[in-house]
This record gives sequence, C-alpha cells and structure tokens, in this order.
Amino acid sequence: MRLDLLSDLNAEWAARRTAVLITDIASDEQRLVREKEVGGDFLAKELQERLRHGKSGLVEREGRQFFLTVQVPTVRVIIIGAVHISQALAPMMKSLDLDATIIDPRTAFASRERFPDVPVLPEWPDDSLPDLKLDRYTAVVALSHDPKIDDPALVAALRTQCFYIGALGSRKTHERRMQRLMAAGVAETDLARIHAPIGLDIGAVSPAEIAISILAEVIATLRNERRRSP
Repeated sequence: MRLDLLSDLNAEWAARRTAVLITDIASDEQRLVREKEVGGDFLAKELQERLRHGKSGLVEREGRQFFLTVQVPTVRVIIIGAVHISQALAPMMKSLDLDATIIDPRTAFASRERFPDVPVLPEWPDDSLPDLKLDRYTAVVALSHDPKIDDPALVAALRTQCFYIGALGSRKTHERRMQRLMAAGVAETDLARIHAPIGLDIGAVSPAEIAISILAEVIATLRNERRRSP
C-alpha cells in the first residue's frame, strides 16, 4: 500500500469515519473512497453493501475484480447508570465487539469490582460525555432511572448524531421525562429519537432479559442505519 493511502486511511480511522480501500486485482492499482464519496463511485452499490455488513471482500463489476478493504469505526455504547441491567449488558456487548463504557457519578455503584472488564467513569454525564465525542457510531442507553443522571445524558446525546438513544422506564415515566426535556429546550421532533420504554418488547422481566432486549434493539437500529448509509 502506498504511504499516502495508508496515511489517509489512518486519518479517516482517527476521525471515526468509514472508508474503503479498493484494489484492482488485475492491475494492483489502489484508491481510497471516503464515506462522503461512496454514493458517486463506480462501485457505489458494492461499496454500500459491504459497508452495511462492515466486511471486506472480493466483488466483480463489468468483468473486473476488485478487493474492497472496509474500514468501519468501532461501535460504542455509552451506558448511563451502573445498575444491575448494566452488569448484564456490558459483557454481552463485549462478546459482540461493541465498546461499552459505564458512566455513573455514584461511586458505590460505578466500581471496578462490579464492572471489571469495561471502562467505568464515576462522573456526571455532563462532565464526561463532551470528551467522548458522541457520533453516529455511538449508542447511548440511559439506565440509572434517576432524572438527575439520565436527563443530562439524553440532552447531550440528542444534540449529536448518535444512531441509538434509549431510556429505561415505563410509558408514564417517559411522558414525565419528555415534559422535563421539553422544558430544558429539547425540540419535540428530537424527543422522537428516544427509544422508550427501552428495548424490544419481548416480555423481559429480569435484568438479564432486559439487557437482551436492549442489545437486540441497539443491533436492529444499527443495521437499519447502515442500510440507509452513506
């Protein structure tokens, strides 16, 4: 690979943008297609298909073969609230190569002992989320069930392109939440982005079952977003 292509590919990775390195099998020529360029490319259909699945592979177009090296940012899930559901959810996400981070200012809950395998930030969401630079490859799930913790996280997430935003609570709880967020200046159209009650409706009862329903909804939304992208 040419050094300039490697440098450009690394720059796209650092900026958490998708990119595809295209190698012409016959000539060995290479070129880089950035996220914003995919739609107008000669291989647009093939690029979009590969990006949807996040997998590299060989494609053929008009009798020519190309190898597409797909680079997709790691999907991050920011979990607000170091609760029992979070303890079940974080390991599940790790098994699917999703980067999970726990945020909860309550240090009695947000501890390494309770979450040994994921980053834990014992901070208020207002303080930690700006540094995490939420983007469209980030999901935010609010599980603390404490408005003082969940609401600021939801407001911050709604100001970004997060592909998934979910919040724990009943429909009545969510109605009250929406009133608070509108009072805080959040537009009603933005509030529609919140998945609440959180998770797919599978009749989940236990923390582990609720975690499964949340994870399923996150994945379903992620795949749907990739079908529409770029």
